[in-house]
Amino acid sequence: MEHRAEARIDVAAITANISLLKDLSGVDLLAVVKADAYGHGLIEIGLAAQKSGADWLGVALLEEAIALRTHGVQIPILAWLLPPGSDFRAAHNHNIDIAVASIAAFNELSSMKSQARIHIEVDTGMTRGGFLDEWQEFLTLDFSHVEVVGIFSHFARADEPNEKQNPDQLNRFNAMVADLAAIGINPPIKHISNSAATMKNHDATFDLVRTGIAMYGLSPDVKTLGDSKALGLKPAMQLRAKLHLVKKVPAGSLVGYGATAVTKADTTLGVVAMGYADGIPRTAQAAGVFFDGTRAPIIGRVSMDQFMVDLGPDSTAISGDWTIVFGDGSRGEYTADDWGAASSSINYEIITRIGPRVPRIYAPHVY
Repeated sequence: MEHRAEARIDVAAITANISLLKDLSGVDLLAVVKADAYGHGLIEIGLAAQKSGADWLGVALLEEAIALRTHGVQIPILAWLLPPGSDFRAAHNHNIDIAVASIAAFNELSSMKSQARIHIEVDTGMTRGGFLDEWQEFLTLDFSHVEVVGIFSHFARADEPNEKQNPDQLNRFNAMVADLAAIGINPPIKHISNSAATMKNHDATFDLVRTGIAMYGLSPDVKTLGDSKALGLKPAMQLRAKLHLVKKVPAGSLVGYGATAVTKADTTLGVVAMGYADGIPRTAQAAGVFFDGTRAPIIGRVSMDQFMVDLGPDSTAISGDWTIVFGDGSRGEYTADDWGAASSSINYEIITRIGPRVPRIYAPHVY
């Protein structure tokens, strides 16, 4: 059965990006596969990353980590969003490393009969996850019932390499590492670099880098770092959808809910078989699809299951033709960056919001 829409995932691109990032860092690489591998497919990309040379996998949720482990992932896995009350025993039983950011979570882990492997998360200036006000009290606790594998933090502005907050966070991280060393705790793995820092801040490399968006071939920030091509990355996802319907319409036709658009001339409209239920942003105003070498912009509001594009008066499109919603841009098609800008968002959101109704198709080469 042929699909009405599909996300085609280029596994070779994932491999190439991992190789590039490992060469840049010169240390072990943790492939971030949280959020269904940024929309690319948790299990498939987890296994592909392992095969491509990733040394670790990183996820937010315990259930993501367990799914990876039960589907054949053998390399170390770190899960970092496990609040107090989580099933820490299940994590231990599946050999999953756990991030610890509170005394409450640490106490639960310390009370387990089996010794848990933990990474201590510290807040160095992002004021999100990690120890901050509890830090001095945390240093007085008994660490003999856990195995401290790592200490880590997260940059707030690594995609802005010249911002003073970056060295400030790095200095704070080093100070907190020293605090641990002063009580005899020396984690073998220190990590703070995300994708942007991996590519632009080699002082922050330490023992491990955590690469998310760059592994999928997209720039952490197009405005400050340049696009995928400038960074040597290969976008791994191509999203395509069929034209459910193609019709000729006269000038002055009202289009879509609320009649927010009106055709200015006689033209051809295409109804694309995707909508906001599939992850197409309802707010997107300056994006569209690529067909027959031409960009066809959105016209009217995006609906739940479909949206309209203006194919132009001379279009040869027929109902059932495939269009490219976004790709790597090499043929002039819209990119995930374009869709992010068109919806006042970022490429991260565009790829991770592609819904489960859209099948993922894996191929060694898509582009």
